Amino acid sequence: MTNLVADITRTVEILPYEEQRFAYEFIKRLVLAWDPNFTKVTSEEAQKLKLAEESGFICDEDINWDSIGL
Repeated sequence: MTNLVADITRTVEILPYEEQRFAYEFIKRLVLAWDPNFTKVTSEEAQKLKLAEESGFICDEDINWDSIGL
């Protein structure tokens, strides 16, 4: 979690419950407007994906599952 997200969270926690719900719905709409299909990745997610791809990660599609154990 970034410092900004932590600050936002602390700020929203100050609000009464109904205002927290409003803030939640507003933020949810912002996210959906930015990425309606949840296909974009954040810079942190992109870095994690890059590290995984460069670490010797093997895609399950590259494995011949029928020959395992033979």
